[in-house]
Amino acid sequence: MEKDDSGGDEGRICLCIDVGNTNIVLGVYREEDLLFSWRISTDRQKTSDEFGLLFCHFFEYGKLPRTAVTDAVICSVVPPITGSIEAACRNYFEINPMVMGSPDVDLGINILYDNPKEVGADRLANAIGAYSRYGGPAIVVDFGTATTFDAVGEDGSYLGGAIAPGIGISTEALFLKAAKLPRIDLVRPKRVIAKDTVSSMQAGIVYGFAGQVDAIVTRMKAELGSEPTVIATGGLAELISKETTTIEKVDQLLTLEGLRIVWLRNRGR
Repeated sequence: MEKDDSGGDEGRICLCIDVGNTNIVLGVYREEDLLFSWRISTDRQKTSDEFGLLFCHFFEYGKLPRTAVTDAVICSVVPPITGSIEAACRNYFEINPMVMGSPDVDLGINILYDNPKEVGADRLANAIGAYSRYGGPAIVVDFGTATTFDAVGEDGSYLGGAIAPGIGISTEALFLKAAKLPRIDLVRPKRVIAKDTVSSMQAGIVYGFAGQVDAIVTRMKAELGSEPTVIATGGLAELISKETTTIEKVDQLLTLEGLRIVWLRNRGR
């Protein structure tokens, strides 16, 4: 079946796919309108057919025919999965997807990194999304598998940033390396001076990472010499941001927004 693109750009629908080490987030956009979004666990063992059938199931659930999708854009920091996701787009949606980082995809952002190829696609998508929604300067804190801090200049340039171990892997390491410490749920502790082991771990993790965020953001602000908007995104952004003094906004769709901007910039190329 050939896709009918006769409806013009205003009728185009894009499947945006953010492939992270822990989760894959999908968003379906018509221009600026987010029609649907879904989050699934990242599974490096899944084949292209498994991904394709799963994506099709989401579209059936959303009562949107998969044939309505005209474009796709992928941001991936998991190379073993990227090819499978590309194949799923081709085989199940009849789309040759844009992949951030490919030479033929114009990001429209000046990357002031010593080696621009080293910057994760998700960090660039966050910078693009932040500048689109909040302008510059800005700092993006992404609570993913790693916690990343990225600075965006007044003109939208990507300036660089910092990378720290993520909350999830740090918590898991504590459980694995300390024989008497259990796995815990991450919730807001009632107090810092806790009276039991689980609460003590929760206090150390939540308030410890909140302090880390404030310390790094404060130093970044000093280097920028300005008052940037500070935006948090990622799975634990809501929890940690409430305990910080520097995070101003939480935007869980920031990476998808960056992908949407890249799509609009490159469609028709």
